[in-house]
Amino acid sequence: MKVFSEQLSSGKAAIRFDVIGGPDRDKIAEDMSFLNYRLGTVEVSDKVTKEKADIIWNYDEPVKSITFENGVLTLNSFWEEGELNKIMVSMLANEMDKCGMHPFHSSSIIYKGKGILLVGGENNHGKSMTQLEGCARGADLFSTETTVTDEDGLALYGSKNIYVRKRAKGTERSDLPDQDQGVTMFFGKEPDMKMVYEPCKMDLCIMPCIDGHFQTQVTKMGQFEASYQLFHSLMNFFGMNQLLCGVNGLAMPVVDDDPVRRQHRAKFCSQFAAGRPFYMIRAKSPQILFDEIEKIMEQEF
Repeated sequence: MKVFSEQLSSGKAAIRFDVIGGPDRDKIAEDMSFLNYRLGTVEVSDKVTKEKADIIWNYDEPVKSITFENGVLTLNSFWEEGELNKIMVSMLANEMDKCGMHPFHSSSIIYKGKGILLVGGENNHGKSMTQLEGCARGADLFSTETTVTDEDGLALYGSKNIYVRKRAKGTERSDLPDQDQGVTMFFGKEPDMKMVYEPCKMDLCIMPCIDGHFQTQVTKMGQFEASYQLFHSLMNFFGMNQLLCGVNGLAMPVVDDDPVRRQHRAKFCSQFAAGRPFYMIRAKSPQILFDEIEKIMEQEF
């Protein structure tokens, strides 16, 4: 039985993906934009250094299934590329977590010499538009969808794709609005964006909420709420809410099954939240919201 192996890495974390059987192939995923968008940067190589596979795909098995046992995720039968993308994101994020690297569902900018982490949190309403408004005011862009930090909270790297313009089959989303339409509505045209690639400190956390009906509201979060929203931003990558196949109702298994590491992640969120100011801002537009960020910066720094 032929086996095709590929290794995917982000930072110092790596997973091995073995495909057993199926058609001849020279890659597992045709389009890597989704993985780079979700995990900051992902490198793919057919030069495998890991002795054991982290993902095994038995392509020729007749019944579609997904299981996780003894650290190995096993797939049977045919899976769409979009489904595979989500599986690879969860498994690589899990490995990153083991290596002390924490991917936050967030955007981040450097503005007036300060790093600002725009946290997606539980609801995720406005980090991209807030980031664009920051760039329109002269901020440098560090990350767009994902910010990866180390154990000390230093931002190491992040995604640079502003949007995913094409989703692979199996990840289509009719509930997400057209991002270009949002940019046109708020900005006319997309602002210029200067990218930052060197690691940097995040000095301020903002959870933006943008809706045309919102009255402006600024709330400084306490320890619990800030930690709660940060934990949501980390757990976003583990696929716990992912239904991978609507026909058969196959959910993503629990891959972060080490209770000690789960508690460590919670402690990390608590320490990160305590280390910098954390605000929730509601506003009708990114312009109004960023006006409030300006006020907070004058007050905090």
